Amino acid sequence: MSYAIDAELLPWVDMMPQVTLTDYDSLLAARAGQSELREVLATYEPVNPVDIRDTAVPGPSDAPDVPVRIYTPANRQGVVPGLLYIHGGGFVLGDLDMFQAHVLRLVDELGVVIVSVDYRLAPEHPFPAPVEDCYAALQWFAAKAGELGVDPERIGVAGESAGGGLAAGVALLARDRGGPALCFQFLGIPELDDRLDTPSMREYVDTPLWNRPNAIYSWTAYLGTEPGGDDVSPYAAPARATDLTGLPPAFVTTCQFDPLRDEGIEYARRLAHAGVHAELRHYPGTFHGSSFVTSAAITRRMFADELEGMRRGLRISTDG
Repeated sequence: MSYAIDAELLPWVDMMPQVTLTDYDSLLAARAGQSELREVLATYEPVNPVDIRDTAVPGPSDAPDVPVRIYTPANRQGVVPGLLYIHGGGFVLGDLDMFQAHVLRLVDELGVVIVSVDYRLAPEHPFPAPVEDCYAALQWFAAKAGELGVDPERIGVAGESAGGGLAAGVALLARDRGGPALCFQFLGIPELDDRLDTPSMREYVDTPLWNRPNAIYSWTAYLGTEPGGDDVSPYAAPARATDLTGLPPAFVTTCQFDPLRDEGIEYARRLAHAGVHAELRHYPGTFHGSSFVTSAAITRRMFADELEGMRRGLRISTDG
């Protein structure tokens, strides 16, 4: 198929590393190629000093500790909001380094403390390991809010792609387990529905970076079984949750030529129908991962919207 991709993004399509996930060998090849993707990603030098440290926090019951990376504005005064950040990668790829430039910019622009989670990946660690790792990191974050200089009333969760799906799962777990309380959830181009039956998921079989075949492998690896079954947990596939009431305010983004487009739109619609303050932003001419092209006007607009949504969700005053 041909796609009306934004003119500024189009020259980058052929430069992007091709991700083809069909079996475990192809996944290992994709993991080995992550360094190639890092080479095309823009770096970011913060204007304001940011302290960065790696540590490990207690994991879920009978599971290993969870590695996290903590980003703290060095010049902060008083307590600030906190954000648990969950990286993308289809549940099977990605790491802290790949998304560090984006996280650094969020800390720099917003002045918040971010804890970025290096959760276990599928298929070696299928559901519930990844989402439980993220929830364990949230529990630690909330418990250590005072030590980290974070306002415990202003902790949010954010993620993109599979990270967006995991963020939605963490929000559901926090609601159903009685905390920690979240004030906000940012779901960027989220991977939410293992049933793979929306129009965008059925039709977008060859879109850049992410497509239906990759999504099929992603969900199979994450669930440890064929996707679309009758007994899939809503904490794995939040689109399956029948009750979305009582969840924190949400900011959801979608890209036009992304197989995940329709499930993100539908989740935002259902959140709004459940009485949740939900904001949806859809970006024409974009594809899954096109935000890696940071110089494009559409990407700059996406990031500006993300910042503004996070300022509102984390209740950050514009005058600092």
